[in-house]
Amino acid sequence: MDRLRAFEVFATVVARGGFARAADALNTSPANVTRYVSELEGYLGSRLLNRTSRRLSLTEAGEALYERAQTILEEVAEAEALASATTLKPRGRLRVNAPLSFGIRHLAPLWPRFMVLYPDVLLDIALTDRVVDMVEEGFDLGIRISRGGSPTYAARKLATSRNVLCASPEYLARHGVPQTPDCLANHVRVAYSYTGVPEDWVLLDPEGKPVTVRVPIRLVTNNGDTARAAALAGQGIIWQPTFLIGDDLRAGRLVPVLPDHRIPDIDILAVYPSRRHVSAKVRALIDFLADAFHGTPAWECQSGDAA
Repeated sequence: MDRLRAFEVFATVVARGGFARAADALNTSPANVTRYVSELEGYLGSRLLNRTSRRLSLTEAGEALYERAQTILEEVAEAEALASATTLKPRGRLRVNAPLSFGIRHLAPLWPRFMVLYPDVLLDIALTDRVVDMVEEGFDLGIRISRGGSPTYAARKLATSRNVLCASPEYLARHGVPQTPDCLANHVRVAYSYTGVPEDWVLLDPEGKPVTVRVPIRLVTNNGDTARAAALAGQGIIWQPTFLIGDDLRAGRLVPVLPDHRIPDIDILAVYPSRRHVSAKVRALIDFLADAFHGTPAWECQSGDAA
């Protein structure tokens, strides 16, 4: 039994939530996936997965192995990348998926630099706020804005962005400045539809305890720039990341609301389908982006900071 392959198959079954989905991701058959997991369980002498017709869950042994297997696979991928980097030159089409607003504001200025560094790579950039299936839609790399990492794909963190509750000075002058979370019930908000548009907002008070507030919705949109435009026009309060509204906050076009109440930060991730056999072009782009976003991102700089 190829134990490294077995670890990869087992980790993919867990990440994908099923044998058939893992087979698709690994470009093999469900029977092969089942065989690898069964052989791994036999080799270890422990059941790793509880299987029913509707649900798949980890046993205690499976949980311990899954955590360690992920680390092993990441280390192997890094070793492979170091070895291949000395012999392989990045080349060929590189399909990248990224969110619309982030892609326009923060990635578009970087692509010309990457093109100069890697003239044999043909960049194919697709911008959409919809979460795509990277394997099914044929993407080599994706940029994701996430709080919980990437349970499905391998990922590398590029940067962090704060979420800020804010409104225009004109809106606050007309409707008053909320002094407590309860005051938000007397205001209106502009909602972002890809968060599911829950009726409630959950804020963290100065002690870190969650506070749930219900704010009437004035507008729903699936695009952050549309939400920003509505807020700048005085049409409600928004909850948006600093990579989108950082300039507006520094210029005073938008003003933080309830600044002593926090919203969890979000991570900017580079995600890719597999930890193993990462191509030279994908590795080159991941390293390029990690270097470009190293340190304090521009959207977190205060007015007067060095550019």
